[in-house]
Amino acid sequence: MTDAQQSRAYLVGGGIASLAAAAFLIRDGHFSGENIRILEELPVAGGSMDGSGEPAGYVTRGGRMLEEEAYTCLWNLLETIPTLTDETVTVREEIQTFNAKWPTDAKARLIGKGATILDAADYGLDARDRLELTRLLVLPEAVIGARRIEDFFSPHFFETNFWAMWRTTFAFQNWHSAIELKRYFLRFMQEFPRMHTLAGVRRTRLNQYDSIIRPLRAWLENLGVHIEHGVRVTDVDFITEDDGTRRVRRLHLDRAGEGDTFELTDEDYAFLTLGSMTADAAYGSDDTVPELYRSKQDGGWRLWETIASKADDFGRPTAFNGNVDEAKWESFTLTMRSPLLLHRIEELSGNLPGTGALMTFKDSNWLMSIVVPHPPHFDGQPEDVYTLWGYGLFVDKEGDFIGKPMARATGREILTELLGHLGMSDLEDQLAASTTVIPVMMPYITSQFAPRTTHDRPQVIPRGAANFAFLGQFTEIPEDVVFTVEYSVRGAMHAVYGLLGLNEREIPGIYHALADPKTAFAALKAALS
Repeated sequence: MTDAQQSRAYLVGGGIASLAAAAFLIRDGHFSGENIRILEELPVAGGSMDGSGEPAGYVTRGGRMLEEEAYTCLWNLLETIPTLTDETVTVREEIQTFNAKWPTDAKARLIGKGATILDAADYGLDARDRLELTRLLVLPEAVIGARRIEDFFSPHFFETNFWAMWRTTFAFQNWHSAIELKRYFLRFMQEFPRMHTLAGVRRTRLNQYDSIIRPLRAWLENLGVHIEHGVRVTDVDFITEDDGTRRVRRLHLDRAGEGDTFELTDEDYAFLTLGSMTADAAYGSDDTVPELYRSKQDGGWRLWETIASKADDFGRPTAFNGNVDEAKWESFTLTMRSPLLLHRIEELSGNLPGTGALMTFKDSNWLMSIVVPHPPHFDGQPEDVYTLWGYGLFVDKEGDFIGKPMARATGREILTELLGHLGMSDLEDQLAASTTVIPVMMPYITSQFAPRTTHDRPQVIPRGAANFAFLGQFTEIPEDVVFTVEYSVRGAMHAVYGLLGLNEREIPGIYHALADPKTAFAALKAALS
């Protein structure tokens, strides 16, 4: 172990993984905050956990499900961080209080044609579906390999209410990795009985950038952590010693076209975020269509490709960023300056804003889903302004009401499509005058679900690594599930505790629903209903 007060730590990327790692370095590793430097290419920290008030309206790229049982590392982190409004209340406590006041109980999880509320409690699984599901659960990952979800199930399974709800809750496509689906089934089996209400969902008081990222950043900066923006890390120099020990010796940087380096000693550490789900995201407007970028302009993918060429156990980024058309989808945020649409949705769904969950239009060609948050959803949001978030999984299919793919639709056309599915086309002219729609195209948003082999993702701490670790959604953490905040935070904890030798600190265990007989029985009962 090194003297933490003298060591320096460089964290590449300003997403939740790096912010969490910095917090663990200080809280558990006793690092001085002044010796921690976070290097971020973008002008704002938080990575994929964004949320902002654009000049035209509010926007978030994604909406994340937090969950009580499974998110043990995230809750561990947030028990440390005070809220911005009251330093005596932690972010964890604020989330608990908010969800006690506004519990989730969706009454319109699935909507059919003609804006008909479907019986989502009828999962629709038959004997063959259950047999195929069981087979996937018992197969070892080494046997499943790079096979896809569609390789394990018959056509009937993909038409069930269960699959419509599961896939839209977690954003699975039929061609995604069967290993990842298996992990999700095991990790979230406690959700089987409540999938139709999503009662297990936990929300933050505001959007997750305002409720989690901003307090975490403020806590870090108050302790002296340097967060530097506009910096792209372009390369990393590694050395291998005679005994097989590997170290990072140098980080190569680009600051507005000017090169620079950070030199690392044996006492220093580097934490490197690999890849990015929201890399090259492009924004549209009421009148414009967001572009689809395929050129990997974001530095996160390029850095991983550069690093991966240096060692055979540093992963294979092309397994994840090599097929944009199988990874992309599009989200949209409505900013409404009238409560009219929300009132109509309340009447249809039976849910007040913030008490429902994803409403999925099961027969939508885009497989569109929406959610109405409790207002205000953004810091400083006026009382007479409201928001709604949604996304579509099938962005290349023609819409049911506008006759063009979502990928070629403007914000106004997405509004037309949404109102058609809600049976509220009569409101279009009135709402268009008071509503702004900002669509966002994300070419790599589900890239972490790509079919993969066991060697495509590197270990958090690679073999022989003495002063470096990998962070983010493209590292390998056995049994855990990507596309969750928990995964990034757990990886950060593994990285910090492992490199610093914090053997006295116990990483919270991965929750196993099957280990609890009561939960396992409830899941089995739901699957058989």
